[in-house]
Amino acid sequence: MNNFLKLKTIFTKSVYLLQEEPLLKRIIKFVANERKCGTFATKVQHTSEDSYLEFLGNWPNEEKQCFLQDMRIFINFVNEDEEQQLLNEVEPYMKRLRYEYDHWDDAIHGFRETERKHWYPENRKIIDKIRNTGFADEIMPFVHVLDLSSEGVIKPHVDSTRYCGNIIAGLSLLTDSVMRLVRIDEEKYQQNDQSNVQQEYRTQPEQSHTLLASTFHANVLLPRRSLYIMSNTARYHFTHEILPNGVSTFRGQPVQKDRRISIICRNEP
Repeated sequence: MNNFLKLKTIFTKSVYLLQEEPLLKRIIKFVANERKCGTFATKVQHTSEDSYLEFLGNWPNEEKQCFLQDMRIFINFVNEDEEQQLLNEVEPYMKRLRYEYDHWDDAIHGFRETERKHWYPENRKIIDKIRNTGFADEIMPFVHVLDLSSEGVIKPHVDSTRYCGNIIAGLSLLTDSVMRLVRIDEEKYQQNDQSNVQQEYRTQPEQSHTLLASTFHANVLLPRRSLYIMSNTARYHFTHEILPNGVSTFRGQPVQKDRRISIICRNEP
């Protein structure tokens, strides 16, 4: 009789754990996203993603390990048909807009943009796939769609935590491109209530060429239809930019950027 009761107890607990598995997974994922990178640096496993990262300058080993965790690339995140589905939805609106060259904070030139909350059902599945891949909780309801012309450029900048959280995920469509991340003085760009960064959506270094010459940085190849997820130290200890043609290279080879549409998801501040 005692053995029967023990078996019944084990079975009941097993059923409960199976029912709670999605919650447990989300809790584990949340803890992973909120961790301090240095604590887990020794646990980083080098994967094929490393082939899309080019480290330049004198990188401290711990910083490099953190970067490998906080800058992730997912190749072929969508297929050709899914890319076309997304374009079919956003193109009719984008074609009515003109490319802008005088952005209010001077960080982007040659662009047009919109935000979209409601998506066609087949594209909603892709947005949900991005959310499930990069975020433990819900993403901001409005998804940013950024259309950068072939001559367009995103200058080096640091985003503010006032407007979005510690994770950004971007799906790159239509073309390959190179993102550069340059280490900054985090005290100057610290994310707190007293920081000037809080007053703007994004902040640009005064002399980005001087910054590049004096610190270490990484070039990140973003292949067409890939997803990048940038979080924590990669997001706030580095400027990030999309390189223009002429200086857009990866491991010594030129990467010609054409028109680029990115679908960008963020979490809440």
